[in-house]
Amino acid sequence: MQWIECSVRCDGDPEVLCDELAGLGVDGMSVEDERDFREFLENNRAYWDYVDEELEHRFAGVSRVKFWLSDDEEGHAVLERVLAAGYKVGQSLIADEDWENNWKQYYRPLPIGDRLLVVPAWEDAEEEGRVALRLDPGLIFGTGSHATTRMCLETLECLAAPGKRVLDLGCGSGILAIGALLLGCESAMGCDIDPKAPDVAAENAALNGIGTDRFSVFAGDVLTDRGMRSALGSGYDIVLANIVADVIIPLAPLAGEFLSPAGDFVCSGVIDGRQAEVEAALRRAGFRIVDHLCEEEWHCFRCRRETADS
Repeated sequence: MQWIECSVRCDGDPEVLCDELAGLGVDGMSVEDERDFREFLENNRAYWDYVDEELEHRFAGVSRVKFWLSDDEEGHAVLERVLAAGYKVGQSLIADEDWENNWKQYYRPLPIGDRLLVVPAWEDAEEEGRVALRLDPGLIFGTGSHATTRMCLETLECLAAPGKRVLDLGCGSGILAIGALLLGCESAMGCDIDPKAPDVAAENAALNGIGTDRFSVFAGDVLTDRGMRSALGSGYDIVLANIVADVIIPLAPLAGEFLSPAGDFVCSGVIDGRQAEVEAALRRAGFRIVDHLCEEEWHCFRCRRETADS
């Protein structure tokens, strides 16, 4: 089936426009409004330092309502009522397969470092000398294509070893913890503020033959939930935090609680201009910087507690 994607410009209150369209038989509406977009960014600034310029451009000066009608007699009847009411409607046709699968074209097998090959779940690929990490990211962050994730995986190549336990703070799709396990680590634990993360990470782990006996994930905020920190435990050989500077800075004093005496803390997601703040916060928390990677406009730190041996 094909669908008609419709958009109506809003010069007033979007809720009023939605009510008017609903009275004409429209349902399944989506509001795109620059004011809401800016407010969302401001209220959630703790979770990112960077917003794609293309996304900002898409919302610049925008206030519109979008809705979708079936490309059949019923859908056309609703569209005619909307047009007859005097609304100017932007229209384009979309097929079912466009909704479900077109996004997949942007994900291809991706070699990372010397040992890993990130393979989308719907692809069949292998490369001699590399371990395949199968992944279906869905709507969760972490595909391996972003520089922050690549640097973490490259660092894991140096750190992973049999018997090591891993904790991934802000695990998203589970890619880092799964990568650590495929590279030889014994077990991994993860947590993420997104309530969808445990299910997505478990599904991705299963794609790689990893069960809950080796990898489990909690949903919650490690910064504010003392009970969660207690549940996660301590004594980890590797702690990962691929988040943003505004989370890593307050996380730094807590990270040592999770580490074994000679454990490594790997933090990434630090955009250009914030690296000095993060490094200072790590040093204040008793860490020394073992390695500092920089790729594109992002920074990744590997560090150990000052009392740990080199």
